[in-house]
Amino acid sequence: MVQRIPMSLTGNQQLRDELERLERVERHEIVKAIEVARAHGDLSENAEYHAAKERQSLVEGRILELKDKLGRAEVIDCSKVPAERAVFGTVVTLLDLTTETEVTYQLLGPEEADVKKGSISVLSPLGRALLGKEVGDEVVTKTPGGIREFEVVLISPSTIQ
Repeated sequence: MVQRIPMSLTGNQQLRDELERLERVERHEIVKAIEVARAHGDLSENAEYHAAKERQSLVEGRILELKDKLGRAEVIDCSKVPAERAVFGTVVTLLDLTTETEVTYQLLGPEEADVKKGSISVLSPLGRALLGKEVGDEVVTKTPGGIREFEVVLISPSTIQ
């Protein structure tokens, strides 16, 4: 069975934009760079040629990866998700019961997760532990830093689609 990848409308559009840029711009620039490098002669010692071929390989790999992820995408409009429980798209404020500090994360898909920007994947240990929780619930999760305990302080609707 195909494993679906949850993502917001915004995240889906960002991946589509990246795919279009890679296919329409990057591919053509790389082909030109390879042509220019070939014109310099001996390919065995041509660093420009080898760099362009390596870049071509990376771009083609990313194109395949993006097509796969977009093909398996389960696109969710985060602005229409109810905020009674922690679900994909909601913004959850947690109180770390050990340090007494608050942290806020938006629950998104793995492609959109960026802790520095305040989002975590619903497939991460903390993300999975939060799913279905309500304000006042305690969450215990195993993280790379050890067992962590949180209390759900607030659940808000998303500010993105």
